[in-house]
Amino acid sequence: MASGSVDNTIRIWNVVIGEQVVKPLQRHEDWVYSVAFSPDNKLLVSGSKDATIRIWNVETKEQISRIDAPTQKSFFSVAFSPDGQRIASGSPDKTIGIWDTKMASLLIEPLQHQAGVNCVAFSPDGHCIVSASEDGNVWIWDLTTGHQMGQPFYGHTAPVCSIAFSPNGKWIVSGSEDHTVRIWNAETGKQVGEPLRGHDHWVGSVAVSFDNKFVASGSRDGTVRLWEMETGRHVGEPFRGHNGTVFSVAFSPDGKCVASGSLDHTIRIWDVVVWPEETSIQDLE
Repeated sequence: MASGSVDNTIRIWNVVIGEQVVKPLQRHEDWVYSVAFSPDNKLLVSGSKDATIRIWNVETKEQISRIDAPTQKSFFSVAFSPDGQRIASGSPDKTIGIWDTKMASLLIEPLQHQAGVNCVAFSPDGHCIVSASEDGNVWIWDLTTGHQMGQPFYGHTAPVCSIAFSPNGKWIVSGSEDHTVRIWNAETGKQVGEPLRGHDHWVGSVAVSFDNKFVASGSRDGTVRLWEMETGRHVGEPFRGHNGTVFSVAFSPDGKCVASGSLDHTIRIWDVVVWPEETSIQDLE
């Protein structure tokens, strides 16, 4: 597992023993907003407030490429395509970049949003990406044409902070400053059911389990919640323990654990099978 931090570093963790694998990766000159592993786990990409994207060799822990974008204030989000050959980035300058992983260069002209782009995610087949914006809208983009597909997903009443495709490609999940999580039909753009309500503050991160059955969400209220994808019902009690905003959540591949990263400088790993109310099974600091 990898984490980015406001201390300008990236850390790679062994989640079994709860310790860092190596010393922190230190090349960024400002906050690291987003990190992602390539599908084969050989590369790591990071996006930062220092207006750079950096690509790292996971085995050697060395930086192998750097993308400079002086016209952009920062990179809020980075993601690898399913084949690992492309990287998508979202920026507050209202653009989405699609980059060639090997060449570290743009593949197409930047996609233009109407507001700052907070998050991007590839579809499971790699043919399109979904983006979440400060204007409260969600867009799907065709990567062959570089054009928006259909109309934006309307419903959120505040900036959308996080976005995720379900592994089967059928649904898109979004989390917003309007305190809600919403599930969308990826093909029609229509909202599925009612907004998922329960957080007491804005939702900073969402993730979908690999079996497509559950959604996890992290919030400014310091909690992590689990929802049933099919019914939208909240499962169990919230995970409580963080003392700050939860900016990131992720399921383990087997769906038995959820990891959460917080402004309280900790990463916590939760057992979703036992679903403890007050304790995590592991804290990484």
